[in-house]
Amino acid sequence: MALLLGIDDLPPGFDYPQEFIRVVELGLTDLEPWFILDDDDLYDRHRGLRGRYPNRVLVPFARRIDNDDVACWDADRGGRVVIVHDFASPGWEHHADVGGFYDWLRQAVEDLIEYDC
Repeated sequence: MALLLGIDDLPPGFDYPQEFIRVVELGLTDLEPWFILDDDDLYDRHRGLRGRYPNRVLVPFARRIDNDDVACWDADRGGRVVIVHDFASPGWEHHADVGGFYDWLRQAVEDLIEYDC
């Protein structure tokens, strides 16, 4: 699946949540302004986050098109979904603690309704 990082790139013990896999399989990957990362975008963002925030163990899965926010699972926090404002100085990147994947998805749908290009 091009929307998932390879096993060698994942933190030890991390598994993609089944609800995320189901959403991807259903093709719900473009929830403007959010979109699910794939292919090179996914790997580039993953490497970038690792380099910019070496004290965090983040697994990115989505990004906003209108700012630098990235939705990630935080492996150090039991796989909770967090929003990271990418490119912020280390220590200032944490934007929001969302909870689980479905919590993020609900908010992404709200953002879709409110978003006006």
